[in-house]
Amino acid sequence: MDKKLLDILVCPLCKGPLVYKKERQELICKADRLAYPIRDDIPVMLEDEARQLAPDEEV
Repeated sequence: MDKKLLDILVCPLCKGPLVYKKERQELICKADRLAYPIRDDIPVMLEDEARQLAPDEEV
């Protein structure tokens, strides 16, 4: 994942910062508790494609 791209990407819902989880290939929005997938090095920034984080899942 390109560092420059990570610096400019924000959550499409709340416009908050995202945390890159390399091992899961996801971008995490802590505020909305959503995980956006990264497929073939392309972030899929669609709410319908995001995974809701479990209540006990650490961000």
